[in-house]
Amino acid sequence: MQSMTVPANGFSSQTNSANPRIAPEEIAVGVVIGRASEYFDFFVYAIASVLVFPQVFFPFASALDGMLYSFVIFSFAFLARPLGTVTFMAIQQRFGREAKLTAALFLLGTSTACMAFLPTYGDMGMAAIAFLAVLRFGQGIALGGSWDGLPSLLALSAPQNKRGWYAMLGQLGAPTGFIIAAGLFSFLLANLAKEDFLTWGWRYPFYVAFAINVVALFARLRLVSTKEYARLLEERELQPTDVGELLKTQGRNVVIGALAALASYALFHLVTVFPLSWISLYSERSVSEFLVIQIAGAFIAAACIVASGWIADRVGRRRTLGTLAIMIGVFSGFVPLLLQGGDTGQTTFILLGFALLGLSYGQAAGAVTANFESRFRYSGAALTSDLAWLVGAAFAPLVALGLSANFGLAYVSLYLLSGAAGSLAALSLNRALEIKD
Repeated sequence: MQSMTVPANGFSSQTNSANPRIAPEEIAVGVVIGRASEYFDFFVYAIASVLVFPQVFFPFASALDGMLYSFVIFSFAFLARPLGTVTFMAIQQRFGREAKLTAALFLLGTSTACMAFLPTYGDMGMAAIAFLAVLRFGQGIALGGSWDGLPSLLALSAPQNKRGWYAMLGQLGAPTGFIIAAGLFSFLLANLAKEDFLTWGWRYPFYVAFAINVVALFARLRLVSTKEYARLLEERELQPTDVGELLKTQGRNVVIGALAALASYALFHLVTVFPLSWISLYSERSVSEFLVIQIAGAFIAAACIVASGWIADRVGRRRTLGTLAIMIGVFSGFVPLLLQGGDTGQTTFILLGFALLGLSYGQAAGAVTANFESRFRYSGAALTSDLAWLVGAAFAPLVALGLSANFGLAYVSLYLLSGAAGSLAALSLNRALEIKD
């Protein structure tokens, strides 16, 4: 009869060759693949909302108004995420984790792929916009439902002195997804005539998204459907809990956790989506070349995410987030100078902004979710993430573009500064609660 023990770090030790040891790297690979596929879908839509949708779905509006309308629909996914989390957790409780994950990723892939077949405003009028809005809402529902608990399992299984390192691994999906999505659009813009790009070229990345989701689905199911991983998830109490009870007993932690990452999530769209819209509207610079600069920034962000793990394990994750919030606040003061500083200033804004994003975003997910009681960790981490995206990122492109167009770039600085102030306030309150990291 085979025996198996589980050491303190949560991974089974190999006592029989037929029972292979579960290495943390295995979970890390599943986490990165899963997050990269989700972020690829995310950025394909985000980039299209700047370069395509204003002209394809809002040709009746001015260039600025069309972009703002596009950003309104962009926000729908973030509004839908909490609903998706609650709905799919109910599905998991009834039908199991594998059924939940399969349904969520199928919905995500289908919603994204169907966008490739959408008729334009010229074909169907307002109905085309309605279809786009429904599919975007579907993406949000699916993103909320795609939470699999693997990042929490990885964090809970981390040695005491490597929590920051393990926390950053899942965050690498963001720059990976952006690099692939931006690379595709840059290639299409550089090699297609504008008319061809707006007619059919923009649809190609949405086809690719469906294929990537299929690969990611099998990679993640390979982990969560095995008995050994199921046992580890159960032992760590990574199971859905009643949302009402969660909010009643852990609501303060949900709010503090979301606000602690506010600076990072606000900066997220202010170096990815917003500058692309600003360049498209107010600069003669090649959008394809600007995307290449952003891709370089994403590589820097990836390196800085890795560095954030090393830094956080030495100075603490809360101190890391607090220091980065201050730095983001200082950076906010240079937004007008850099974006109006020609190619050199804009490039500096992107590269420096992505570096700060990587350092802060690398620890944004795990710094305060550790406050949850064990049985609330699974649902609490998911809802905290949903709220952080909703408060910090959902309306950032819309607000930043609206403010800069009507009042000047200085107001974008104030917007980013407010996010940094919110993070510092939440981190101070969290320290006052005397909850251990």
